[in-house]
Amino acid sequence: MQGVPADYKKLSDEELIHRYAHRNEPVAINCLFERYGHLVFSICAKYLKDSEAAKDATQQIFIKLLDDLKRFEVTHFKSWLYQVSKNFCFMQLRKSVPVVNNEFITNVHMESEEDWHQKAEEEELFNKLDEAVRELNAEQRQCIELFYLQRLSYNEITAKTGLTPMQVKSAIQNGRRNLKLKLEASRNVRS
Repeated sequence: MQGVPADYKKLSDEELIHRYAHRNEPVAINCLFERYGHLVFSICAKYLKDSEAAKDATQQIFIKLLDDLKRFEVTHFKSWLYQVSKNFCFMQLRKSVPVVNNEFITNVHMESEEDWHQKAEEEELFNKLDEAVRELNAEQRQCIELFYLQRLSYNEITAKTGLTPMQVKSAIQNGRRNLKLKLEASRNVRS
């Protein structure tokens, strides 16, 4: 994937979607992928429980976006992307589980109000975590994403980034501490 020009990074999600859908500017999709790829991957990893399947799903979701963003009017991209990612994972899981009967499928997808509130809280936490990850410095963000989302070992991260094992360990520890502080601060602001 090509790097995203700095002027694109300053654009809102809505502006990027407009540039892609109405001006055919593919770099806008690259910017959205750079911005939200790790969020989609973490959602897929949570539901699919397999790193390779999550990587494939992330790619398929963004390929699907190429068409969807030209066909649909999307106003709250991050929430919409979260829902699209979740639905995609459910469809993948449904394909892999033999269907016993239609009643079983109906019961699985019926959500109580309590479940809905829990999912809304999970989505809010994902959003806060995503925002906190994006606020980390580049080294911490990269190491956190490689370690937790792609599940690479310290040695694999060292090979991929060129950092020393101590730098990788330090970046992960400091990144984790900074994420915890940011999440606690946002929780205190909400209460």
